Amino acid sequence: MSDTVGFYENMTVYKNLEFFARFHNLPMSKVDDLLKRLDLYEDRNKKAKKISTGMRQRLLLIRAILHDPEIIFLDEPTSGMDPTLSQKVHQLLLELKNKGISIFLTTHNMQEATKLCDKLSLLNKGKILEYGSPEEIIEKYRVDDNVHLLYKNGEEKVISRDEVANYLNPNVVSMHTAEPDLETIFIKLTGEKWHGE
Repeated sequence: MSDTVGFYENMTVYKNLEFFARFHNLPMSKVDDLLKRLDLYEDRNKKAKKISTGMRQRLLLIRAILHDPEIIFLDEPTSGMDPTLSQKVHQLLLELKNKGISIFLTTHNMQEATKLCDKLSLLNKGKILEYGSPEEIIEKYRVDDNVHLLYKNGEEKVISRDEVANYLNPNVVSMHTAEPDLETIFIKLTGEKWHGE
């Protein structure tokens, strides 16, 4: 799925999807369901050239999954979407994944990659820097084995994992370990920042 090609600009959102549905002998009820699910139903009569970037992404996603393919290639599927719509797309993709559909995803959004991918590659300038599950990669780069405590009075304390039992009391309002995220790992591996930074 690309955000620049794949639909007819002078046709409405609905007519674009109707064309692809008929091509695959699919009922229009399936189109309606997906339009409603991804909040495009109210905009179905707009010309494709008049819709926003996020709407284009959703139109292309619907078109890509309409015929229940075994494999889907997606490029930045939530580009231009607000967090609510991104969540809806993520939920749909997770459902497709659970049905056994293979999804190849390219994204700069490391939270999205962590949430959606079973396996991923961190690429830089065409070279694979890391490969594995998000959890495996994060665990590999974990350097801080400490626990960070936050107390009701705002005090913070860093302790070793072995000391946790000694510090459990009602005044502790937050306790977490410090593990790197994929973005931090990417920056560490490349010495570069993300696009737009």
